[in-house]
Amino acid sequence: MSKIMHAGRSLLELLLLIALGLVPVVSGLLVMVFQLETKLAENANISVQEAVFSVDQALDRMHETALQALPFAGKPCNEVISKLQDQVAGRSMVRSLTLINGNQAYCSTTSDSLAGLSSFAVSGRQVELAYGSRAEASELLVNFYLSGNDNGVIVTAYALQLRNELDGFQDGLTLLLEFGDRYIWSHGDSRDRQPPSQSEFTERALSAKYGYQVKGGYAQGYTAREARQSMLQILPSLMLVGIVTGSIVYLTLFRARANRRGTAANPA
Repeated sequence: MSKIMHAGRSLLELLLLIALGLVPVVSGLLVMVFQLETKLAENANISVQEAVFSVDQALDRMHETALQALPFAGKPCNEVISKLQDQVAGRSMVRSLTLINGNQAYCSTTSDSLAGLSSFAVSGRQVELAYGSRAEASELLVNFYLSGNDNGVIVTAYALQLRNELDGFQDGLTLLLEFGDRYIWSHGDSRDRQPPSQSEFTERALSAKYGYQVKGGYAQGYTAREARQSMLQILPSLMLVGIVTGSIVYLTLFRARANRRGTAANPA
């Protein structure tokens, strides 16, 4: 009977040592996961705000270009076209300038159809994503409209400029720039079959200046991959702490058992 009790006590002590040794491992992994999720959520929130700031600056430059061209709106095209072309040549991000009179596009530095630009002028939108025409049909463009009295200017720029702003956030977060039902991200746009995955820690921010929206999020499974990578890095250290903890408890139990045996062998 005493042997059975001794074996049972030894088993309980072993289980206790294992449990105590696992405490720092499990708690360390839980803390690591909590810190990772907190970091990703915070990064998503901050990044969408910073992306709005960066894109606003790019659109501000288009606004400045439109302001400089606005005085030409309403004047005969043959009198101002050369000056418009000079402005386009001096700005690498600008593809074309188009003058508006009475909501109708009538003078442009390109030979594109003016019907689409006229439709944009009456749409009430200030900024839109547009698709190139003819040989540039695959090119994504940005139209910016500035009106004054009965006249206006449309600045057309390459959307690559906006992509470059999004490319500055290379930390695993996917940022989507939405203008109405059209959108753009670092590696595609709304002409693709489906938008990129942003299902984890999704955040949104609206531009108060220009009305577009930035949506940020991590792809499905990103958190799990990051957690596994971090786990592989810290697990050896946590295991060492667990072994040390178990060893300390074992020595404590061993000394306590030795003291009990000594007391039993030498009764007062």
